[in-house]
Amino acid sequence: MNFAKYRLSEEEVLDILAKAGAVLANDHFVYTSGKHGSAYVNKDAIYPDIDATYKLCEATAYEFLDQRVQVVVGPVVGGVILQWATAFHLREFAENVHSRGEVIGVYAEKVGEPFRYSDGTIAQHFTFYRGYGERLKGKRVLVVDDILTTGGSVQMVVKAVQEAGGEVIGVGVLVNRGGVTAEDIGVPKLFALANVSLDAWAEEDCPLCKNGVPVNTTIGKGREFVARQKATVTA
Repeated sequence: MNFAKYRLSEEEVLDILAKAGAVLANDHFVYTSGKHGSAYVNKDAIYPDIDATYKLCEATAYEFLDQRVQVVVGPVVGGVILQWATAFHLREFAENVHSRGEVIGVYAEKVGEPFRYSDGTIAQHFTFYRGYGERLKGKRVLVVDDILTTGGSVQMVVKAVQEAGGEVIGVGVLVNRGGVTAEDIGVPKLFALANVSLDAWAEEDCPLCKNGVPVNTTIGKGREFVARQKATVTA
């Protein structure tokens, strides 16, 4: 079977994202990491497009075809879709290569309050409920996510998998926009369907804030940022 046909070039991936309206520019965004920037890859715009999501997850699965993945894990919310679709494709590939389809998908959920690293980056701990942790013990696990900016969230998911007894063989993402490496998040392999270089500034260094450019409160974490700023002023 010619699996190479499932590979997508970066140009094809970026074209899919652009057609879905997922690439935004010339605005003031606050990312999940807490950093600010003028451009945003809005992964939420891609999920309603079933065909596009199907193709992206198929391409991710292709890149881990030879890794004998047994479980695919994704963080809530978008990762729930990605883990299911990627596991589906890996199972189909496995059936054609190994005559067995022993691949399942589960998702990690947030636990506790978000915390801030010394560099100002915001992260969140993850865990497994619903008995999913038991499904990871002794298994080869692929972690999937949508957008990498600092890698903090994915690191927490990798940690949760390891604490549950799973072996993380790699991480697959739709877009790596922060130049994150496999070494940064402590995994053997990191694969991104597309690598995009976008400026990101710490809150205190943001030139958009200094120039009074309003924060977008409908996309990203802008609403939370504005609420926190108002609370600080009134305190």
